Amino acid sequence: MAEENQSDSRTRRSSGTQLDRREQLPWTLDGLKILSIDGGGIRGILPAAVLTLCEQRFTGGRPAGEYFDYIAGTSTGGIIALGLASGMPASAILKLYMDHGAAIFPPPAQLDWLISKSVRKAWRFVRGLLHYRYDREELARQLAAVFQDRVIGDADRRLVIPSFDEFNEVTLFKTPHHQAYKLDWSLGMVAVALSTSAAPTFFSTYKNGDRQFADGGVWANNPIMTALVDAMACYAIDRHQIDILSLGCVESEFAFTKGQIAKGGVWHWREIISAAMRLQSQNALGQAGLLVGRDRLLRVDGAPMKSNPIDLDDYTRSAAELPAIAASLVKQHEERLAALFAAPRPPYKAVYGPRSQDA
Repeated sequence: MAEENQSDSRTRRSSGTQLDRREQLPWTLDGLKILSIDGGGIRGILPAAVLTLCEQRFTGGRPAGEYFDYIAGTSTGGIIALGLASGMPASAILKLYMDHGAAIFPPPAQLDWLISKSVRKAWRFVRGLLHYRYDREELARQLAAVFQDRVIGDADRRLVIPSFDEFNEVTLFKTPHHQAYKLDWSLGMVAVALSTSAAPTFFSTYKNGDRQFADGGVWANNPIMTALVDAMACYAIDRHQIDILSLGCVESEFAFTKGQIAKGGVWHWREIISAAMRLQSQNALGQAGLLVGRDRLLRVDGAPMKSNPIDLDDYTRSAAELPAIAASLVKQHEERLAALFAAPRPPYKAVYGPRSQDA
């Protein structure tokens, strides 16, 4: 009870929410460009591979992140976003996924392959009812090697990274690109990456500061609207001057089963979280398209897999299949991608932290 009371006494992040309209800063650049990257576990290989090919074909090897004013990313997309905003080329991020993905998501024990995939998935579901599936030690180690002691305030691109905390409140970790954003600039990038990627059932919640966080994909797996709303709230920019590149991680097709229709229950609806993530993405894309126009929003994602989809933790299939899908997608959208990567954007001016004018 003492622990519960102590938790209740902590200040909620929402307690400092600004009630009046945020002051809009002038926007002096030609247009505004947003990069949004979905969550998707090890399937983050797909957006990392797409951006790597864009670096090879359109930027002359210059890091892809330099071509955007905002980068939003959820879960695996948040990790990629943090890397890009730190100046890492997408090729280095892709190499991280390809070289260490199998250690972060170790395959099932050899004996598991003696039983059918459906039985194996059912057993993993039952086992997952009681305990998370993976230890995050390897993921944390790789992130520490990449980001070291960098903080959010070190990023030179505006960041919006979704998560949610133990008070059941949504959280958006943001760079200090507006005077209202005082909370996050000193947070370590490793902590933010682990907070946004603490996927329920896969990893335990992550303690960041005085509270626990879980994966932002629960409420904003496609974070496109989090960045678009932030840009329109913070800056005096015509919404029709905003261009968006939205990268997916190959969504799974979802259709009602006979069991769901006739019986219901937790077992028959056990995959509903995947459906919820896809529906959230559709809604967010629709809203963003209505605001900026679909001609200014490019969605790049593989076709939904109707049968035998790649699991979020299936490194073997992701590494084998997704780079080829990325190559096909870049070829398909080559003209529009070339336009998005035509000219780099300047780093933003930080209000607080190590990159601020007062630092």
